[in-house]
Amino acid sequence: MFIQTESTPNPATLKFLPGQAVLEAGTADFPSAETSGASPLATRIFSVEGVRGVFFGTDFVTVTKAETVDWDHIKPAILGAIMEHFQSGQPVMTGENAEAGHADHDGPDGDIVRQIKQLLDTRVRPAVAQDGGDITFHGFDRGVVYLHMQGACAGCPSSTLTLKMGIENLLRHYIPEVTEVRPVADAM
Repeated sequence: MFIQTESTPNPATLKFLPGQAVLEAGTADFPSAETSGASPLATRIFSVEGVRGVFFGTDFVTVTKAETVDWDHIKPAILGAIMEHFQSGQPVMTGENAEAGHADHDGPDGDIVRQIKQLLDTRVRPAVAQDGGDITFHGFDRGVVYLHMQGACAGCPSSTLTLKMGIENLLRHYIPEVTEVRPVADAM
């Protein structure tokens, strides 16, 4: 098994490509070791000292490290953990824990929210997945779109620029009702 690695715009996060499916569909975000119980793979990766976050896409794993740790010191152990997991035959997830992505929206702005989600799914999420992350709809209130950033996007130095110059401009161009885009710390 050969696992490729790619850098991401977030220097604290690396993207690992095991060359096979990680999740059949959706994503899974583990912002801490305490949240990894539903995934034998995430639990194994968190056993590496210095790992602070794990995120799964359909064909990749992104790992976020602590600032005090160098990639040169932990990357071999992470590669080993991923390789051992896929060779073990264990599932990546136990149960149905992958997320489809977007939060539900109950409110009078249903048509606007559908347009927002469609633009995110067709224009934003594929590009962000290339960088090892995901951005999902969290809410819409009086012109403000709230988005949840995961994987390499969470804590990325360029995430504010991505939100304001990229996503906000895109949404405002196609949906005049959108006035601003803001990140949320955690999905509720």
